[in-house]
Amino acid sequence: MTDKMKLLCVSIFLTLSAVSFAQEASQAQEREMKTGWTLSALPCATYSSDMGFQYGAFGDIYNYGDGNTYPDPLHKISWEVSHFTKGRTRFYLAYDSKYLIPKMRLTASATYIMDPLYNFYGFNAPAYPFDPNLNYNKDYNGGIGSVPGGVAFYNMRRDMARLQVDMRGRITEHLHWGGGVSFWHFNADRFNEKYGYNTDFTAYNEYINYGVIGSHEYKGGNRLEIKGGIVFDSRDIEAAPNKGIWSEAYVNASPDVFGDEYGYTQFCARWRQYITMPIHIFKAGDPVFAYHLAYQGTLFGETPFYMKQNIALLNMNTMVSEGFGSSNTIRGTYANRIIADGYAWGNFEIRVKLVKFTMFGQYFYLATNPFFDCGMITKPTRVDLMTRLPKMQQAANKAGYTDTAQYIRDKASEFLYTAGAGLKLAWNQNFIVSVELAHNFNENLGDPMWINIGMNYSF
Repeated sequence: MTDKMKLLCVSIFLTLSAVSFAQEASQAQEREMKTGWTLSALPCATYSSDMGFQYGAFGDIYNYGDGNTYPDPLHKISWEVSHFTKGRTRFYLAYDSKYLIPKMRLTASATYIMDPLYNFYGFNAPAYPFDPNLNYNKDYNGGIGSVPGGVAFYNMRRDMARLQVDMRGRITEHLHWGGGVSFWHFNADRFNEKYGYNTDFTAYNEYINYGVIGSHEYKGGNRLEIKGGIVFDSRDIEAAPNKGIWSEAYVNASPDVFGDEYGYTQFCARWRQYITMPIHIFKAGDPVFAYHLAYQGTLFGETPFYMKQNIALLNMNTMVSEGFGSSNTIRGTYANRIIADGYAWGNFEIRVKLVKFTMFGQYFYLATNPFFDCGMITKPTRVDLMTRLPKMQQAANKAGYTDTAQYIRDKASEFLYTAGAGLKLAWNQNFIVSVELAHNFNENLGDPMWINIGMNYSF
């Protein structure tokens, strides 16, 4: 049994043990409200196929006041300090409230992420080829470079700092306006030789050497983004809705205020709907069919390479929202594997509450969520520049194309799809521990069995 499967089995065993203990220990009736302050602080002990094992600490602090807003809190403070075994270290602090300013929701956050082995798989996958022999291979001996050891072709170093403030105000009961401003700072470079890989033989260096990544962007830079749009939100519970619609349409723009010759405007739209299925099989509650349809595309301008992986959100409710793949868009796909200027994707799942119980005066439920994800690139990026890459020319010739640019456009537009299932343990309906497994049906876009152990539903 692999380490990944061992970890999954242990997680499921501990969760089911907690359920059994709680049902035997308490038959107390669940109250319909919670008051005052609630602290949830836990050690980080998660795993993802993209970043490895995580350790550190994280948590949420909720203030429910007199309980009239439960299960929505009056104020929420989230924080995390953690490190991943594949190198990433992150610091996060956020505040969220719908009640601090009357008729307005305010969200503010500060994030700093150091990533000495950040994944960079190139642009327009599945057009840009992926060779698993070049991925973290200590035994690779291609007779290249002077650095001893193997290759980590799809890696680079990237550090990111972000300050962000989002606001949302009421127009009608369910219709709101939304907007925000964020400042980003990136440092990018080849990774350090201390990891024992060849720092010259990487996709990052290849893209720089052939001019696909320009001289004004390859070391990173600063960006100021301003966004605004409208939101329709009729969810009954935000963390895990049983019914309602959550829909957004917004514009995200970044003018060239730092003199780096880059500026862009994106249009983004999302539709999420939650439908209770009245089949009355489980005592814990009826299943919920949830689906999410999304689009993000660059209207005009050029996005620097270090921002192309960003999935823009009107109201940032996650620490990281990047990479067409991983847990943010199409589960079961490598994070950042698919980078382009336009995407469309969908997520479909059935959320089934298996059992609910009380323990130590707290309320829990266990649920599962079989899912299907799909999507595609709608607007490839830097196609003409990518034709300079020998790998692209070789791939086009092998496929029988005489026009490399046309090969990139055709290959990039392939339909992508994955499927899997998850297990959720919810605490007071807001704090949700998640285990999800998925399989990617497209070649070389994800591991045969992708695993993510983290927090919350993906939408």
